[in-house]
This record gives sequence, C-alpha cells and structure tokens, in this order.
Amino acid sequence: MPASTSRDSSLDSRQHSEHGTRDADGARTRLAVFIDVQNIYYTTRDTFGRQFDYRRLWAELERLGSIQHAYAYAIDRGDPKQQQFQQRLREIGFEVKLKPFIQRGDGSAKGDWDVGITIDVMEAAPEVDEIILASGDGDFALLLDHVATRHAITTRVYGVEALTALALMKSAHHFREVDASLLMR
Repeated sequence: MPASTSRDSSLDSRQHSEHGTRDADGARTRLAVFIDVQNIYYTTRDTFGRQFDYRRLWAELERLGSIQHAYAYAIDRGDPKQQQFQQRLREIGFEVKLKPFIQRGDGSAKGDWDVGITIDVMEAAPEVDEIILASGDGDFALLLDHVATRHAITTRVYGVEALTALALMKSAHHFREVDASLLMR
C-alpha cells in the first residue's frame, strides 16, 4: 500500500514543466489511463447533474506526462447517441472497449468491466511509470496495491469523492477529486 495519499494533483518528487512530468533523468513520465465510463457517468450525474469532460481530463493528463495507453470501457446498447459519444472518445485519443449490455430474464442488467480493466492494468503496468484509473469502485483497491508494489509505479485515481470507495482512495498514491474543473459547462 502506498505510504501516503495526496488529495490533489501534486507530482510527488518528479519535476513538472510545460512539457509534462519528468523523472530524475529528464524523461517524461509514461502514463496508462483506464476510464470506467459507466462509473464516471453515474457518479458525476448523480452528484453534479452534469457530464464529465473527457477533453479536459485528457489535457490534464498530458500535463502529467506522456500517455502511452488510454482505454475507455463502456457498455454497448446500440444507441446512436451513445455511439456518437464513443466516437468522440476515440477522437480525443482513447481506445474504446465495448461490452454488450446484457438484460437478464429477471429484468436485472449486467455490464461490468472490472475483470477487463484489471487485465489491462496488469498488462500495462510493466511498461509505464504511472497507472491512472478513473472510477470510484472499491474493487480496484487491491489491484492498485498490487501493481504499485510489484512494479514500483505510481497510482492515481480520479473519482467523485462522495461516491468513491475509501479503500480505493487509500490505495492510490494520489487521489484527484472530480470537481467542476473536470465537468462540462
């Protein structure tokens, strides 16, 4: 587990410049970004009544370092409006991974990417300096602890504080609260 958790987007011992974060040798910090789209959508909608601004997030991440991998995990319902949103994510730079929406016979629904995100984080971790996860799901706390320890990398979580699991916030080196600066106007 990380020794300390920062409540802001401070850059620990790395140097920050107009070209992003750099390590002691001057190389840009290599980032891998994982967005739990459903989680971010519902938490920002329920808390703020507004939508998350992925372009603003991307701009903030580019200031932190060099984005090596960027994945947005979503559910495919075949809805044209949703498909337009997914295309906008691709235009920003995200690889959009889709899973079909499953309606069970009892009326409940399934559409969760936890295992897929976990596999992708574990595969990317050896190649990057920092893992960035946008989600409030506490199931990811163990994953962040594992990759931080095993690969000696920094972890950062973006989430709506009131709806982000405390275990997830504690497992990350840095927690960046989703606030008005990351919402659409």
